[in-house]
Amino acid sequence: MRVSSELQANILRYYHVEKWRVGTIARQLHVHHTTVRRILAQAGLPLPESAARPSQIDAYLPFIHQTLERFPTLSASRVYTMVRERGYRGGPDHFRHLIALHRPRRPAEAYLRLSTLIGEQGQIDWGHFGHLQIGRARRPLMAFVGVLSWSRQIFVRFFLDTRMENFLRGHIAAFEAWQGVPRVLLYDNLKSAILERQGDAIRFHPTLLEFAGHYRYEPRPVAPARGNEKGRVERAIRYVRDSFFAARTFADLADLNSQASLWCNGQAADRICSANRELRVREAFAHEQLQLLPLPDNPFIADDVVAVHVGKTPYARFDLNDYSVPHAHVQRTVTVRATPDRVRILDGGAVIADHARSYDREAQIEDPMHIDSLVVHKRKAREHRGANRLTNAAPASKELLVRAAARGSNLGSITRGLLCLLDRFGANELQAAIEEALAHGAPHQNSVRIALERRREARQAPPPVAVDLPAHVRAKDTIVQTHKLATYDALTEQHHDN
Repeated sequence: MRVSSELQANILRYYHVEKWRVGTIARQLHVHHTTVRRILAQAGLPLPESAARPSQIDAYLPFIHQTLERFPTLSASRVYTMVRERGYRGGPDHFRHLIALHRPRRPAEAYLRLSTLIGEQGQIDWGHFGHLQIGRARRPLMAFVGVLSWSRQIFVRFFLDTRMENFLRGHIAAFEAWQGVPRVLLYDNLKSAILERQGDAIRFHPTLLEFAGHYRYEPRPVAPARGNEKGRVERAIRYVRDSFFAARTFADLADLNSQASLWCNGQAADRICSANRELRVREAFAHEQLQLLPLPDNPFIADDVVAVHVGKTPYARFDLNDYSVPHAHVQRTVTVRATPDRVRILDGGAVIADHARSYDREAQIEDPMHIDSLVVHKRKAREHRGANRLTNAAPASKELLVRAAARGSNLGSITRGLLCLLDRFGANELQAAIEEALAHGAPHQNSVRIALERRREARQAPPPVAVDLPAHVRAKDTIVQTHKLATYDALTEQHHDN
C-alpha cells in the first residue's frame, strides 16, 4: 500500500519518542504490521523483535538479494515463484510484504541548477488545452509555448493541431515577438523535431533543419527522461494554464490569440525574473533582446502544401472540407497551398481558386463564379435535349439547376425528369412546384414531383396519364392540308367545251 508522508511521520514518532512496539503502532494507526516494519526499515532503524524471530524466508535471503541486485525491477510474484520452486512454503501475500523490506531502493537523483548565458538559449514545447467545437468539427486546442531561458520571457500562440506547418508558424511568430532568435533552441522528443533516436544518434526532421538553417540557430534535443533540462518551458506551460487560460472566455481562435499576446506582454512580463530576483521579466528581456541573433530579411514560408486529386465534381478536399475549382480542372491533380486564413489551389503554376479557410467539417466552400460557369457549360451541352424549353416554361428551374450543380447532382437526369413532369402537369403547375421545392431546400426532381402530387390531391384532380405513342401512330394524327378542288372543276369545264 502507498503510505502518506503524514502516516510515515506518525510511525517514526511513535516508535522513536513514545517507544511503542510495532504491533501497538499497527493497531492504533489501523495499518498492517508489515507496513510499519517496512517504514522503519526504510528509515534505517533496527528491528530487534523481528531479528529474534526466525522466518521461513531467512534461508532464501541470499538468493533473493542476489536476484534483486541483478534484476531490481523484478516483480514480487515472479520472485515468489522462483523461491517456491526452490522449496519455500510460505504464502504469497506474506511473501510480498517481506520482499518489500529487502528490495534495493534506487537512490534519489540530485540535479544541478542549470544556468544559461544571456541570449543563448530558448525552450519550445506544445501544451494541450482541450478541444474547440467549430461547426461540426471538434478540433484539439494546442498551445505553442516558447520561453527565453535567461529572461523567462514567454510567448504563446494557439493552434488547432500540431502539424509541422503550425510548429514552424509558432516559431516565426515567437521570433517576431522577441525581435530576434536565441542561438540554441531545446526540444523535447517531438515528432515535429526528431524523427528517430538511437542513443546519441539523432535524426532531425529535414524541414526543421531547413528552418533552423534559415534562422541560423542550433536545434538541440533534451536527453530522454530528463525533463529538468527543459523545466523552464514546462513551468511556463503550467503558468499559462493556471494564470491565463483558466476561466477565460473567448469568441474564437483569433480572439484567444489576441488575449494571449496582451497577457504575455502584460501580466506575464511583470512577474519577478527567477534568474535575477532584482529584475522584472520585462526588464530582463530588454537586456536579453540585445544579445539575440537578428532576424533574416525574408521570413520562412510555412504554408501547407498538399497534392489533391479533383474528381468528377469541381471540388478539391483539404482539411475535412471541400473547396470549389473551375469545372475545366476536374479529373486532375492540383496543389493546395494553405495559410491559417486562406486556401489557394494551383494547377501547375497558375492559381485557379482562392478561398477563405474553413475549420468546419464536411463544409463546401464555393466561389459563385465556379458554379455559374458549370451551369452555363451544362446548359450548352444539353440544349438539344430541351433545356431551353424547360427554362422558358418554368423560369424557377434555372435556380434549381444552379443549386443542384452546387451539390454535384447529375443535371442531365434532373433536366429529363423535369421535362417529363412538364409534359404531364403543365408549365404553371411545374413552376409552382419548383418554387415550393426550392423553399424547402430540396433542389431535386423527386421533390418537385412530390409537390406536384400534393397540389393535385389538394385540387382533387385525377392523376394525369402519360401517353407515349409510337412514332408511326403519332404520324397518323398529323394534320393533312387538303388540296383545293377548283383545279378539278376547271378540268371538267374544259372537257365539256371539247
